[in-house]
Amino acid sequence: MVKWRAALTCLLLLACGAHAQSYPTRPIRLIVSVQPGGNLDLMGRSVADFASNGLGQRMIVENRPGANSTIGLGFVARSAPDGYTLVMVAQSALVAPKMMRNPPYDPLRDFAGVSLIATLPQMLVVHPSLPVKSVKAFIAFAKARPGEINGSSSGNGSGSHLALELFNRMAGVKIMRIPYNGDGPAIIDLLGGQVPVKFDNLSTSIAHVRGGKLRALGITSPERSALLPDLPAISETVPGFQASIFNGMLAPVATSPEILARVHAEIVKFAQTPEIKAHFANQGVELQTSANPAAFTAYIKSEYGRWSKVMDDAGIKPE
Repeated sequence: MVKWRAALTCLLLLACGAHAQSYPTRPIRLIVSVQPGGNLDLMGRSVADFASNGLGQRMIVENRPGANSTIGLGFVARSAPDGYTLVMVAQSALVAPKMMRNPPYDPLRDFAGVSLIATLPQMLVVHPSLPVKSVKAFIAFAKARPGEINGSSSGNGSGSHLALELFNRMAGVKIMRIPYNGDGPAIIDLLGGQVPVKFDNLSTSIAHVRGGKLRALGITSPERSALLPDLPAISETVPGFQASIFNGMLAPVATSPEILARVHAEIVKFAQTPEIKAHFANQGVELQTSANPAAFTAYIKSEYGRWSKVMDDAGIKPE
């Protein structure tokens, strides 16, 4: 009986190995759970185009937006773990289920990591009328006026929202959040001076900073970014502060490690291609990958715990 079981195990392992070596034998769907044209969509399309050549099969982007990204992610969570349905993921994938009473997926239970692909630092930017030129000066200014300074952000659980909540807690200030239906309207009011403070993506605010319409105080990456080496990291004033947004790729849980490694290798090649790195750097995006798929699974777990605590501390409840 023992020999029979050992032989069966060997056969199964050989079958799995052969399957992984032949993968892929047909096109792969890459689900993007947001509307076409946004950062996550553009990143997904760039990765898909590049990986299609290395994999020998087309990786086809399919947009499934809605319900704060949960429609697309819920679809992938229910898909077969065969490597033919993958999904692009950002911070919203971790935050959205926390804001729903009956979420369609569990970000820790239902997915396996493929790889981190990029991080998108945010900047703490202010209207030039605000009399501060550093994070330290801004904190002192805000502490002297608790609850009097407004900060704009996009919807509940967005990167700009959570960065503001984290800053309030770690810096010991009370900036009042003014929610907007998207970052676009929030930036318009920031530029007009109606709301003087915002955490915003590098890619959308850098032109306004360079044009003198906004003043950048700090960047949310753990250290200074090579994209803006003269701009201090907020962590230099508020130790441990980090609120960059990430882009990555997930697969349904139980996808074989060999298939995950195969796709991961193509993502690494993508992120290390000099012209691709330069292209995204010009847009305020830093390409970087996980050491292996398991490392991205661990990263997802860590980020989920970190942002869950921020939401709990801020009193953000399911809707």
